[in-house]
Amino acid sequence: MSHAYYQLPNGRVASIDGDCDFPPLSQALTEPNGLIAIGGDLSFSRLLSAYQQGIFPWFSEGDPIMWWSPSPRMVLYPDELNISRSLAKTLKNSPFEIRFNTVFREVISACSNTERGGQLGTWITEEIINAYCALHDAGHAISAECWLDNQLVGGCYGVKIGNMFYGESMFHLVSNASKVAFVKLVEKLKGEGIGLIDCQMKTAHLASFGAREIERDDFIKQLSMLIKNV
Repeated sequence: MSHAYYQLPNGRVASIDGDCDFPPLSQALTEPNGLIAIGGDLSFSRLLSAYQQGIFPWFSEGDPIMWWSPSPRMVLYPDELNISRSLAKTLKNSPFEIRFNTVFREVISACSNTERGGQLGTWITEEIINAYCALHDAGHAISAECWLDNQLVGGCYGVKIGNMFYGESMFHLVSNASKVAFVKLVEKLKGEGIGLIDCQMKTAHLASFGAREIERDDFIKQLSMLIKNV
């Protein structure tokens, strides 16, 4: 296991030793927004430590592991979930069957294979897939799956720690499949007492569901309360 991080305060690179130690969040760069460390590995303990501090990995294949804690932070409060009229109609007449946690690896792999506009390649590498499957095996990563005629046609996944959920990615092979899976996941999480869903960075798609931006300090304050019993 690699124990070295490379901290980037004020654009300068410095080495930090320690099993799962990250730099203080106050040292995250503003440009690019929230980059706080480069290096280390995706071990179970490191990933868990990162999420508990509001830090997540995101990097392209072939690049070193990059760790982020952006500000502002896009979040969704389950009570604020917005469902459009068209999506409500789809939900009412949905031909889909929703399952949870039956094919986690297939869901994250499908997210990896999804082409996204303006993005070359994928950040969901084989290393990421294996690391999050380990989180899943330990009960910390979950998937919502949309099935049609017994075929997986959409879904999403994320990380759950205490009463906090971190949304990671979604995919669809059939129109609205990922949206239906996401809504059903939010409803399930709300029923389980989840108080906040992290959406990381702002997108129009997430905003359409009612997600909004809050400052990092506010995010971390709420996070610490939601995971305090972990």
